[in-house]
Amino acid sequence: MLYNEFLEHIFKRYSGNVKLELNRMQGLLNDMGNPERKLNGFHIGGTNGKGSVCATLEALCRESGLNTALNTSPHLINYNERFRINGKEPSFETILNTFLRYENLFDKWEASFFEITTALAFSMFSEHNVDVSIIEVGLGGRLDATNLFIPDVAVITNIGLDHIKTLGGTLEIIAGEKAGIIKEGIPLVLGDIEESPRSIIEAVAKTKKVPVFRYKRDWQTSIRNDNLTGINFDYSFGNYEFPNLEANLMGEHQAINIGSALTAFILYAEKKKLPVAEEVIRKALQHISWKGRMQLLSQKPIIIIDGAHNVHGVKALMSTLEKIFPNRKVKFMVSILRDKDYKQMLSLICPKAEQIYVARNQSERAASVEDQVAVIEEYNIPYKTAPTVAEAYSLAVKECKEDDILIVCGSLFTVGEVLEIPKDNA
Repeated sequence: MLYNEFLEHIFKRYSGNVKLELNRMQGLLNDMGNPERKLNGFHIGGTNGKGSVCATLEALCRESGLNTALNTSPHLINYNERFRINGKEPSFETILNTFLRYENLFDKWEASFFEITTALAFSMFSEHNVDVSIIEVGLGGRLDATNLFIPDVAVITNIGLDHIKTLGGTLEIIAGEKAGIIKEGIPLVLGDIEESPRSIIEAVAKTKKVPVFRYKRDWQTSIRNDNLTGINFDYSFGNYEFPNLEANLMGEHQAINIGSALTAFILYAEKKKLPVAEEVIRKALQHISWKGRMQLLSQKPIIIIDGAHNVHGVKALMSTLEKIFPNRKVKFMVSILRDKDYKQMLSLICPKAEQIYVARNQSERAASVEDQVAVIEEYNIPYKTAPTVAEAYSLAVKECKEDDILIVCGSLFTVGEVLEIPKDNA
């Protein structure tokens, strides 16, 4: 079975099996010999920033000499991206062989695409005898397939309105779902979370006797500088004081994400009696590998791609752009999903835009060009359309002057399609 055949097979056969409950995942893992029980490490939930926290934890652990496993979603270009072992994606052959070994069990339990992907991660990671696993929650937390993993430290990054049809329409309801990853006695790191949803999470933590390490109360980050090469910030947590840290991620919000990861890493290191060396931390933060998030593709013109795919993410993006390019209009190339609040997302983008290029990405959930344009027209922003992301991006790049700024955003599908364009055609 070739890569495309495999992907089409698991999408067609299993993508309709989504059911938010853990019984069949528990049954599947039991039949597989419970590979998740051989793993330890980190479980990361939240609305935005999960991937950045995961990638930072991977960098910190690898620089500390640990054998690492990383499971994130979704992928931007290739399915293999969802898994990394010691910083490298496993071969398609490894993934396929693991899938074929358990295919009869996937059929038996009528597993969903995400349940299969999570099971594959647990199996491959346990077979490689990794020291530490970093597992990103897929959707919500309480009933997410990853929630059968028992970590040493959990992280909840932030709470925003996203996936409201599945998770609920208020921050408090969503917080309750995210809090589902809290497990008895397992330390919890909290990022920048508004008081009302945070109180929901902390109430759950209290009932489960979980020590909570909250941003601004227990640990701090203070941004010094944010530019096209990354961020510069101070960090403190208890007796740990690391001034003037430099990281290769761009955006003020990334200081909080990196701080969340650093706090979780310190807690893990203390539990496992590992050294927390400042020089190791400084080196690790220079080598965080996370594509498609405030990623600089070009300097002249400046082209940045960012996976901002909901209101919370777009707010962070616009805040970053205003700090790096104050009082400067920029060009945008957008394609947003229809099940996101694309009207509010575009209302945040338009005031900063001098021109917007609009397309429809390849997701079945993509908003139509017409629906996106209807919002942009309310703001009297010049726009151009193209039937595909590749064509819209090509047009935008062609029309950019050397001193222009182009931001590509709206969806991880959009970012993935841009990254897939051969450089000669971009």
